[in-house]
Order: sequence, then structure tokens, then C-alpha cells
Amino acid sequence: MNIWEAIDAAATKPFGFTRFTPGPGVGGHCLPVDPLFLSWKVQQALGVPFRFVELADDVNRHMPDYVVRRLAEALDKRRMTINGSRILLLGLTYKYNATDLRNSPSARVAELLINLGAEVRGADPNIPDGDDTKLNVPRVDASPEEITASDAVVLLMDHTRFDLAMIEKNAPYVLDCRNRLSGPNVETL
Repeated sequence: MNIWEAIDAAATKPFGFTRFTPGPGVGGHCLPVDPLFLSWKVQQALGVPFRFVELADDVNRHMPDYVVRRLAEALDKRRMTINGSRILLLGLTYKYNATDLRNSPSARVAELLINLGAEVRGADPNIPDGDDTKLNVPRVDASPEEITASDAVVLLMDHTRFDLAMIEKNAPYVLDCRNRLSGPNVETL
């Protein structure tokens, strides 16, 4: 089942629908932490685990691992490995059009890729210069040259300042975690 088609179908409901879309993980100062306080409080008050919150936390924490696994599979189909590949991560903040890197899943994606031997670069026009100490990857512009020079591009956050048509045209392969791109070189999460 294609999750994006299911969300689009649900969006045809004329009332009571709020669109929530999957992505490479959650970040910020509240979503990765606050629900666990609720789960702890339920355990303290009722003596039973709040499994739904714990399950959601487990899924969210492992989304960066899933992104890297999907990228590895895609590169394998192209007779490439992550080790030695040049990977460009687009959209490093945890939230659309934000400047906040707190608990961003991009940091974990970058860490996993670096540990597997990838040459990782990151592009995010919303992060002020010098405010990327949490990422440990060289920052570059999402230029046509940088896109073309990459073995794979991973669209983690689809900021409005990215030229999506240029990315589609120039990237040899894109793993789109936001369902914003299309074409023969694009695969959605």
C-alpha cells in the first residue's frame, strides 16, 4: 500500500481531516520527549504501560535507520554501496521552513551514513552560518553542481527555498522523504 495515496484519499473527506505526513523522524524540544512524560505518568498512576505512546516513540526513533536502509537498498540496485558514495542531505532542520536543529533526525541520518563510510554533505538555506555544530557534516549550497556531483540526494525537509524542479532534473538519484518530487530518478520514502 502506498501511504501517500492513502493520505491523499483520506484528504478527500469534506470535513474533520487533518493531514499528517510521514517523514525521516521527529525533532524539536517537545515531540521526541513530552509524550514519554505522559507515558510515565500513566504508568505511575495506573500501573500499566501506555503502549500506544511507547510504540509511536519506537517508530519515530527508528525512522532515520529506515531512511538509511532504504538508501542502501536503492544504491545497491544501482550497483553502488553507501561506503564511498557522496550523499547530499537536503533540509537539515526538524521542521518545515524552520531554523531549529534541536533533535533533528538529520543528525542521526548523517551519523549513520558517515559510520557506513559515506561522504556526507548537508544543505539547508534556513540554518544561519555557524549554527550547525550539531551536524558534523560540511555545509554546501544546493546548487546544480552539488546536486549533480552527488551519488544520491536525500530530501529530508522540503523547505520552500529549495528549487525542487532543479533537484529533479540534476540529481542522479533522490530519496524523497517528503513526497514532493517525481521522475524516474526519484523514490519516495
